[in-house]
Amino acid sequence: MNAKTISIPTVLKIGEGVLDSLGAAIRQGGVENVVIYFGNGLIDMFGERVMKSCREAGVNVYEYCELDTVDINDIIDFAFAIDNKVQGIVGIGGGKVIDAAKYTGYLRKLPFFSVPTSSSSDGFSSASASLIIDGRRNTTPAALAYGIIVDLDVISSAPERFLYSGVGDLVAKITALYDWIYEEQCGAAVVNDFALMIAKKAVNSFVRTPFESIHDRLFLKELMDSLAMCGIANEIAGSSSPTSGSEHLVSHALDKFLEVPQLHGVQVGIATYIMSMVQDHRYERVRKIFTDTGFFDHVATVGMKKADFERAIDLAPTIKPHRHTYLHEEKYREAAKKLLYTDDILNRILV
Repeated sequence: MNAKTISIPTVLKIGEGVLDSLGAAIRQGGVENVVIYFGNGLIDMFGERVMKSCREAGVNVYEYCELDTVDINDIIDFAFAIDNKVQGIVGIGGGKVIDAAKYTGYLRKLPFFSVPTSSSSDGFSSASASLIIDGRRNTTPAALAYGIIVDLDVISSAPERFLYSGVGDLVAKITALYDWIYEEQCGAAVVNDFALMIAKKAVNSFVRTPFESIHDRLFLKELMDSLAMCGIANEIAGSSSPTSGSEHLVSHALDKFLEVPQLHGVQVGIATYIMSMVQDHRYERVRKIFTDTGFFDHVATVGMKKADFERAIDLAPTIKPHRHTYLHEEKYREAAKKLLYTDDILNRILV
């Protein structure tokens, strides 16, 4: 019998105050010598705590610095300048430093420990990195995180726009999964039922979580747990299809022509609401979670334009021409564009 082997994180710590035990988590993974990359300004915020936890656990930090680049040439340069005694790479911060550290570990075949400081997307748990290659943003394969350490106190203290971005990126799994099923019906894909189940359980667990505030620890834990599970779903599927469908294509299209795009999950969330109605699938659930969390109210403050979404919807099929999401068919693109001007919520939150 042929059996598929998949990777899963060896270390997973999601809870309050776990940044103070980062060193112990690294040692739990059998790693003693590391380099640590921080996002901009984060050494001042978290450096002392991180270094103290490493000292107490007997973890040797060969190098630590702040990174502000995802240019592949820069990453290659510092990846191969790392001391050969280093056994692991730690990335602490947002998407940029996580992607840079993740790809560094991939190049050097070293375990990567992902320590996100915001909930803006599922990138901290994915096996891909968004890098600048020849001056353009591209998604490239990388290794799944060997360890994921998420301090809920740190996540809660991040600006609320990052929380809304995470909510948008997670709820997007509702439409992404429906797109994947539709692709199989059209003969353009084969759905992995186990990956489908994992991604569906992840999003359902989150949207059914009771909360009074998006800063509630249970809400944040469910959000981060579910985003981490989505990385496993992608690993099982061997692609991002369980977690990224037509709604992500719209966001990627916006990234291509907007001078200053909004946060990924915010763009994805708006597109998710549109596509849930186009698909006629769970749009009431999507509307409720975005209303109850304040996601829609946040979007209304950022000044996104209907005309930009209209252009992005038309551009969406060209982002991944090998796929066959709902937006790869003209009738569904037309339905999506019509909603921009007829739906009451979209008329309120978009200009």
